[in-house]
Amino acid sequence: MEKSKTKSIICSTSNSADTLYALSATKIESKEFWRWGVDNNMPEALALLSRRSTAHRRIINDKADYISGKGFNYDASTPLLGNIVERANGNNESLRQVLNKLAFDKSLFGNAFLEIVTDEQNSFISFYHQDASRCRVAKESKHILLHHDWAHFRSEEAQSLPLYPTFEKQTDGTLRSIIHYKDYEPMFHHYGVPQYIAGLNVSAIAYKTDRWNIARLDNSFQLSGVMMIDNAVDNENDAANLARMAEQRFAGKPGQVMFIIRDESSDDNSRFIPIESQNDGDWKDLHDQATGDIVVAHSWFRSLSGLDYSSGFSAERILHEYEVALNTIILGEQSELLEPISRAISEILHIDSSSLEIINRPPTRSKPIYMKVWEARKADGLDYDESDERQQLFLSEISKYNLKSID
Repeated sequence: MEKSKTKSIICSTSNSADTLYALSATKIESKEFWRWGVDNNMPEALALLSRRSTAHRRIINDKADYISGKGFNYDASTPLLGNIVERANGNNESLRQVLNKLAFDKSLFGNAFLEIVTDEQNSFISFYHQDASRCRVAKESKHILLHHDWAHFRSEEAQSLPLYPTFEKQTDGTLRSIIHYKDYEPMFHHYGVPQYIAGLNVSAIAYKTDRWNIARLDNSFQLSGVMMIDNAVDNENDAANLARMAEQRFAGKPGQVMFIIRDESSDDNSRFIPIESQNDGDWKDLHDQATGDIVVAHSWFRSLSGLDYSSGFSAERILHEYEVALNTIILGEQSELLEPISRAISEILHIDSSSLEIINRPPTRSKPIYMKVWEARKADGLDYDESDERQQLFLSEISKYNLKSID
C-alpha cells in the first residue's frame, strides 16, 4: 500500500466549548411571558459571568453589603416593626438578610423580586426574596411567573403572583403579591438592565486573562510551537490518531501546538520548533485596564473593592470614597428598596413605619469608638457643645456615619 502524503493536524489546546455566555442564537417565542434576553437566558449568562470574573464579583458582593447596611433603626414604641426587622418571614430570615439578597440581585441582574404575604384579615405580613433568575414577566404585564427551570418551561409547574399593590388568594389561603425592582434603561420596558452593562466585555477580558495565567501555570510556562514527527502512516486516519495521541500527552497550554506528521525517512528529523512570544507585559496591562474599566462600569470605587490594598492601606481615602458612594449610590438604592417595604407595612398593618431606616457605617473608622461626639467634632475643627446631651453620646452609639448632621 502506498504511504500517505505529508499530513498536518492542528491541535488547539484552548477549549472552544468553554464559552463565557451560555446563550443560544435561537429566538424563544412564548405567549405566556416576555423573554429575558433573546433566548430567555440572560440571567444565567449574567450569573455565569459574575462567577468567573473576580473583580466583577467582588464589586457586586460589596455593593450588596453596603446597600443592605448594618441593620435597622426604628421607633421602639412600635414593637411590630421590631418583630419584622428581627423575623421578616417564616424562614426566620431577618429583614436585613432579605434586603441583602434583593440588593445582590439588583446589582447583578438589574432586577430584583420581593414577595409579600398576608391574609384576608391583614393580621401579619411576611417578606420573601425570590431568586430573580426564576422570575419572568407575564405577557399581560400584570403578573410575575416563577419557574424552577426556564429551559424546560411548563405552564402547570409555574406559580403566578400579581404585581404589587394587587394581592391574590393562593391555595394555602394566604394573599400574596410581588414587587419588581428594576434599573431603568431606555428601550427596555419589561426588565431592567444592570448598571455595568457597558462593562460586560471588559469583565470577559478579566476572566480570560485570569484563565490564560492559570493555563501557563498548568503548562509550567512551556512554549507553544510546531512539532515535526517522522512516522510511517498508511492513511489519514492513522495520521490523525497519531496527532491526537501526541496532543493529549504533549500539547499543554496555552496557545496551539501544530503536529505535522511526515512520511518516514532514513533519518529521523522529528523536532519541536518553539514559537516565542514576548507579550507578558501586554497581558498584564490588558488585565489591569479591564479591572479598572469594570469599576468604572459599576459606578463604584477602587478602594471599596479592595483593589488598591497592595499599594498601601489608606483609611482616609476609604472614608472619603465611602462618603461619596453613600451620598451618590448607597442612599438612593436603599431608598428604592425600602420605600415599597415601608409602604406595604403601613397599608397592611396600619402602623406608622416612617421611622424604619437602614443603619450605615463606614468600613473603617478614623476615630476610636470610645470618643464622644463633641470630642470628635472638636478633633475635626467643627463647632461643639460639651453640654449638649446628644453630643455626650459615644461614637459606638451613633448609627449614622455623618456626624456633621448633629447640630
